[in-house]
Amino acid sequence: MSGARGAQGGQAYRPAELEGVLERVTFANEETGYTVAKVDTGRGANDLTTVVGALLGAQVGESLRMRGRWGSHPQYGRQFTVEDYTTVLPATVQGVRRYLGSGLIKGIGPRLAEKIVDHFGAGALEVIETEPERLIEVPKLGPKRTKRITEAWEEQKAIKEVMVFLQGIDISTSLAVRIYKKYGDASIGVVRTEPYRLATDVWGIGFKTADTIAQAVGIPHDSPDRVKAGIQFTLSESTSEGHCFLPEERLIADAVKILQVDPGLVIDCLGALVEEEGVATEKVPGPEGEPVTAVYLVPFQRAEASLAGRFRTLLEHPADRMPAFADVDWDAALGWLRRRTGAELAPEQEEAVKLALTRKAAVLTGGPGCGKSFTVASVITLAAAKGAKIVLAAPTGRAAKRMTELTGHEASTVHRLLELKPGGDAAYDRDHPLDCDLLVVDEASMLDLLLANKLAKAVPPGGHLLLVGDVDQLPSVGAGQVLRDLLDEGSPVPAVRLTRVFRQAQQSGVVTNAHRVNAGEPPLLQGMDDFFLFPCDDAEETAELTVDVVARRIPRRFGLDPRRDVQVLAPMHRGPAGAGNLNTLLQRALTPPREGLAERRFGGRVFRVGDKVTQVRNNYDKGANGVFNGTLGVVAGIDAVEQRLAVRTDEDEDVGYDFAELDELAHAYAVTVHRSQGSEYPAVVVPVTTSAWMMLQRNLLYTAITRAKRLVVLVGSRRAVARAVRSAAAGRRFTGLAHRLRTENSAG
Repeated sequence: MSGARGAQGGQAYRPAELEGVLERVTFANEETGYTVAKVDTGRGANDLTTVVGALLGAQVGESLRMRGRWGSHPQYGRQFTVEDYTTVLPATVQGVRRYLGSGLIKGIGPRLAEKIVDHFGAGALEVIETEPERLIEVPKLGPKRTKRITEAWEEQKAIKEVMVFLQGIDISTSLAVRIYKKYGDASIGVVRTEPYRLATDVWGIGFKTADTIAQAVGIPHDSPDRVKAGIQFTLSESTSEGHCFLPEERLIADAVKILQVDPGLVIDCLGALVEEEGVATEKVPGPEGEPVTAVYLVPFQRAEASLAGRFRTLLEHPADRMPAFADVDWDAALGWLRRRTGAELAPEQEEAVKLALTRKAAVLTGGPGCGKSFTVASVITLAAAKGAKIVLAAPTGRAAKRMTELTGHEASTVHRLLELKPGGDAAYDRDHPLDCDLLVVDEASMLDLLLANKLAKAVPPGGHLLLVGDVDQLPSVGAGQVLRDLLDEGSPVPAVRLTRVFRQAQQSGVVTNAHRVNAGEPPLLQGMDDFFLFPCDDAEETAELTVDVVARRIPRRFGLDPRRDVQVLAPMHRGPAGAGNLNTLLQRALTPPREGLAERRFGGRVFRVGDKVTQVRNNYDKGANGVFNGTLGVVAGIDAVEQRLAVRTDEDEDVGYDFAELDELAHAYAVTVHRSQGSEYPAVVVPVTTSAWMMLQRNLLYTAITRAKRLVVLVGSRRAVARAVRSAAAGRRFTGLAHRLRTENSAG
């Protein structure tokens, strides 16, 4: 990091040194590590020095010895550019008190720091370091708390050691913490000798980061370990784009591009991986029906084969847990239902009800206003009348709540239903199935391959599974397109598609325009009191207008709460009108900093109590049964002493995050349309700009519109809206499920 930078302004470069206590971080770029901060050099808290540069890993409250150079910024004045730094332990009583009270050591806040320093003076840190058992001398500090403080100090030291090692290769503090938590004292050994393990073992470290580390520790560019890791990374990246496999030729081409090595080496290493069972290959029909060699990560191949076999087993099982419907008088049953509900089922709804109650696996699909919910409620009413054990589930907390409201039966998330454990295994599976006669799963378009497989395994022999969803929405965030594959021509799973829009739904601009967009027709914008377009061609102005619509116009006109009731759904994350920038603007408008409002900076983000947030990865170790990608919540508390932040999720569960885990959370005032699947909001605001040109597709706009219960506001370019309506969805994902469902000898 350090070293001469050459001549500047005609003068020789002169290195300088600065010591001070890091008082606050005013800006930090998560990707580059570039930081702007204030340090106290001992001239008093009101006379702080601005420092800029790569202060990677430095924590507020630490004493730093920084090397770099002095300079002057035209707007911000004199500042010190940091080229490298080391942490030094403070030597004065005041410095020790501030260091301990900064929240750096879990369990010690300002009050306890005061007591420790009052008792031990400037030698307090030495006591913690060499004689931690003496902490019990401090009044009201018992053995339990003393032990916790000692452990936190040791962990902090060990993490620092790992961070010092990683600092030269730009690895962030949070990743250093994760590496340490995964490998403990073996961390540096793993990083030095097996860096590619990090990409599979540690969340947040992909192949590219592991590759940077590998280069830094001297692993050759053409090392077989590197190439194998690159092939698996290429497949892993494709699953995050929804693919279950890649055709061999495409995989080789993509891996060569990423690895920058000879194709022959990639082919050899792919062969070795197949032999080692690091990947699996088999022949499947390609997009045009031609045979291709599909290369899978092993868990995805197994899940596909298992899911296809499971549906066949369900359909063909001789037992039936709802035998009463095998020879029911349907005229009498439907007449009883009509009297009970006061409403008539349309013929296609009747067909769906009969399928769900007589076939052991079935799919119900259709757009908004077509009566899916009433059909499901009818299935449940008839099943309950015959004493069936009914279980309802949905992929998200919001969808489960809505299902409970619509049916009057308690619904849970799929994850909670299956009682997923740390590591992702389910408590309910083939050997320990759910105790139910009928399992109904709503928002099934969200089910990815791995979750659908876990769910299907948990259906008991003879039980009925009804999957309900809108196949025209975006497919799942995870790999696969399970609902679409189940509806594919040749699938043995019976299905009904509801197409008739009911009269009361026709009066809704939201429903009308959802169907128009799905049919490739432009939305109607005149005379609608629940569907609006605010035209704006400039992306930055669109972002400002979106904030104004959310924070002021909708609350004033419709009386909706801008944080609880209004959701911004952006086509993409990046750009002026992307979810990332909109979150910054919306947080500023809706949850600004104020005296007494707790907050915590993490990288380039600031989390405040009251912030709307979303989980960005599946974490099976959090909450009662894991917290999953897309789970929404509100920051309920920030504890600087315990270094924890609490989130109240949509499922009314309180989940804690260590400060080092905050890269699992993102702000959710604005989310991408993909992340909104399975959720429903009173009002949806969609910025649509030409800067998101490649993302503007019909199913994306359709999905955004169908997330709204009462109100849709489009903000942006008429041209961009027209582009989205015209652009039918891009090519299908690479999945083998439809092929396996058609094939008689699917694995069970």
